[in-house]
Amino acid sequence: MIKNAMKAWRFYGFGDMRLDDIPLPALPPRHVRVQVLVVQPSVTEAQLAAGIRTLAYDRIKLRLETEAPVPLFGHEFCVRIVEVGEGVQHFRVGDRVAARAKLPCETCPLCTSGRGHLCRKGPIIGFQLPGCFAEYGILPEIALTLVDDRISDNEAACLQSLSDSVAAVETAQIQIGDSVAILGQGSMGLECMQIARNSGAGRIITVDVRDEACAMSQQLGADVAINARTQDPVETIRSLTGGNGADIVFECAGGSPRQGLSGVKSVAQAVDAVRSGGKIIGVSWFGSPFELDVDLLRERSLRYLFPDISTLEHLQHTVNLVATGRVHLQPMITHILDGIEQVPRAFEITANKGKYKAINPAQVRMAN
Repeated sequence: MIKNAMKAWRFYGFGDMRLDDIPLPALPPRHVRVQVLVVQPSVTEAQLAAGIRTLAYDRIKLRLETEAPVPLFGHEFCVRIVEVGEGVQHFRVGDRVAARAKLPCETCPLCTSGRGHLCRKGPIIGFQLPGCFAEYGILPEIALTLVDDRISDNEAACLQSLSDSVAAVETAQIQIGDSVAILGQGSMGLECMQIARNSGAGRIITVDVRDEACAMSQQLGADVAINARTQDPVETIRSLTGGNGADIVFECAGGSPRQGLSGVKSVAQAVDAVRSGGKIIGVSWFGSPFELDVDLLRERSLRYLFPDISTLEHLQHTVNLVATGRVHLQPMITHILDGIEQVPRAFEITANKGKYKAINPAQVRMAN
């Protein structure tokens, strides 16, 4: 039986999240009400929660200044549908679902001409729309895909991140046998590595500064895992590729050094580690502008590419990848907490993965 109220984490300011009792939200048409099974904060959300500049910082700051207390974050989850709204066509009560985060607005010229996958005006779950750091959530049907029975609740909570990694690898347009280097072996770096292997990559070389991340990388299929604390990653990548550099470099390590990320150092390393005429895929978010020697990129005919947003088709593909064992998520899930009260702890672990030897963001198991 669905209650009339629920517990939900709300933000009163940066670094100030509180567990509140709030009324159960109304269920609009074309939406479903869900019980949250497992949820995890993304690395970006962990930075924003602490007030660190990264993607959407100014928008989150404005919401906190004008709307607090506000439910924020929680776009990576596995949930079970407990009620369907008017007009819902493809889902029913009892279905386990995951969701893409970035949605089309459905009204702009791109959306009305059948190209909604290109829309950048729509809302993001957890940013403009409430996410799932609560007992129950309200989600639009257009965001959802069914979770295969072969996928656990914990793995399903990683599918949204995995869909972004699928989009990143698709952007690279890997050719059979291409050498690939991936800087950063957090969850998205490990996901990109596995998807690149499935997409025809030849030798795959990964880089991280943590022993546990390098070990996980090799366990999941990297040919060579370089610990940048003990080896020069650029020299080693060049040596392993006949002096040329990798055909494609994924930059997945950048971001705030306050949370163990590389700042912008890994961007310079990516430029030096890719062969002339090669491609750099920019996966990281940085939160502020930085200098880049465009003339060097031009001189070497480098292509610095950014992934498209992940679509519902990307998300559905991730279900197939995990259900058939082509991508392994379970070994990456190192920290699982029980109970909604543990959400702040999950933010703490995710914000300091090196300290806690975490690979994937910490997960919170909310219900069975």
